[in-house]
Order: sequence, then structure tokens, then C-alpha cells
Amino acid sequence: MNAEPELSVVIPVYNGSRTIGPLVERITTVFASTQFEVILVNDGSEDESESVCAQLAEKFPATVTFVNLSRNFGEHSAVLAGCNYARGQYVAVLDDDGQNPPEEVGAMLKRGNYDVIYGYYIDKQHSWFRNAGSRFNDRMATLMLHKPKELYLSSFKVMSRFVVNEIIKYRGPYPYIDGLIYRATRNIGQIAVEHRGGGTSRYTFRRLVRLWLNMFLNFSIKPLRLSVYVGLLTSCLSVLALVFILIDKIWITPNLPLGIPTVLGSIVLFSGIQLMILGLVGEYLGRLYLDQTGTPQYIVRYVTHADAKAEASIAAGE
Repeated sequence: MNAEPELSVVIPVYNGSRTIGPLVERITTVFASTQFEVILVNDGSEDESESVCAQLAEKFPATVTFVNLSRNFGEHSAVLAGCNYARGQYVAVLDDDGQNPPEEVGAMLKRGNYDVIYGYYIDKQHSWFRNAGSRFNDRMATLMLHKPKELYLSSFKVMSRFVVNEIIKYRGPYPYIDGLIYRATRNIGQIAVEHRGGGTSRYTFRRLVRLWLNMFLNFSIKPLRLSVYVGLLTSCLSVLALVFILIDKIWITPNLPLGIPTVLGSIVLFSGIQLMILGLVGEYLGRLYLDQTGTPQYIVRYVTHADAKAEASIAAGE
């Protein structure tokens, strides 16, 4: 292998066979005067991404490393897999659809007094659904991770070697990269970058919910505390309602019979709250169980290293 590069560019690839080639070409042009490497992580793509990435590794044998996962594990697991193979003093994370311009990485690298630099978009070209999901995720991160409101967490980021060495220590399933970063450092900055539209968001409602759950349950116990407050609040409201019912029955309308719908409504309300809290506790316990049974973050089917022949071994990211 060559000497450690200055910059590693990690790109999780999912159904990006049409965009990943031009993106790697641009990266090669932009960083021609820099010692760099590119780590492509195929996250169980259903198109021709595997063969395209393999061809790129052959075309640029000195700079491109190809990591092929055995199935789809999710974007954050793929990024963590790439970070485990990154050797650079700085690690940049880009999407595979070209919406994160490689040209902006240079400006982010110049802000060297931070452990992590996020790129935030002044004018986002995403769909309204993706923008709404991003805003919701940002608000929840502010609540759960105690991040500043003005700091926007995006998938486009540059991390120092110190931070990368810390986040790859995480061994549990369902990683959340921004949560791991914020657990390691508060020395975080951001810079305005251009957003190039044209790509299609791969975040469905199901994927967004999975991302929110990873943030809520893996990096905070606030949902459990919230369930306690909800239980106390509903108990107080039920006592208050009983007092009003007694007052109404004794002094206001003594001849009015108590209705069965009121009782049924109360049962449904409190049963729903109990099921919600039990489901929350069960989700925590389930994740602990999966962690203890060794559920992997990702499984690598094979790796084609830069300046090396392809490996055919199966490795688990445990």
C-alpha cells in the first residue's frame, strides 16, 4: 500500500450505477494535486453498482478501494464500513448521486480548527418530503443530542482522523454517524456549500422512521423519561376528570346517568398510552438483545484495495 493519504473520500453507494462513475471522475480531477483515496461502499445495490464500482477500482487502481457489502445495511452502516478502511488524515463523506460537489471539500478542509465540518445548503434542491424529513430530523437531533439549533447535521461532512478513530470504536448495530460524532466531540463547525440537484432521494418514509429510531433509542434515554412524564400527566388528568364527574353528579346534574361511552373512551385512551410505553421499553430491550447476540453493523463480502488484488474473504463489522 502507498503512504497514508491526506484525504479519504467515503461514498456509500446504493443503486448509483449511473452517477458514481462521473462522480469518481470529478473527484480524480479535483484532487489531482492532492494525495487522496476514494472508498466506494456498495450497500447491497439492486442495479449494476457492484460491477461499475469494480470497474472504477480497476480503472483507478492507485486511488480507489471498493468495499462490497453482503446486503443492504443502511447508509450509516455503509459509511461506518468505509471509515474502517479510510486511511486519510481527513475523511470526507459524499453521497453517490453527485449532489455534494467535491469542489466544496477544499473549502471545508481549510477550516482545520474543527474536528468536523458539515456542509449546509443555502438553497436545497430536494423534494418537499425530503426537506420536511430533514427539518424534523434536525429538530429531533437538537432535542435528543443537545446540539445547537444553528448547527445543521447533513450527510456532507469532513471529519478529522481523531473523530474517525473514535466513531469506528462503536460495535453495536444500528449506528447513527452524527450521534457518534456528537458523542465524541463538540468542536464542530459548518460552511455554506452549493447543492446540485438532479438526484432522486432514496429516503422513503420507512427509512426516515428507521433513522429517527436509531437516533432516539441508541443515543438518548429521553424517550423513557418522556414516558414517565406522560404517565404522570395522564394519571393527574384522570384524577381531575373523576373530581369533575363527582362534582357534576352530586351538585350539578344528579339525575344524569354516567354513560358507557365515557368509560370505553377512557379505557381506550389509557390502554393506548400503556401500549405505547410498553412498545418503547420493548424497543430498547430488543436493541440490547440484538447487541448482545452480536448482530453486525455490516458484513463485507469482499474488498478490492487500492494498489492490491481483490480479496474474497467475508468479514463482519462487529
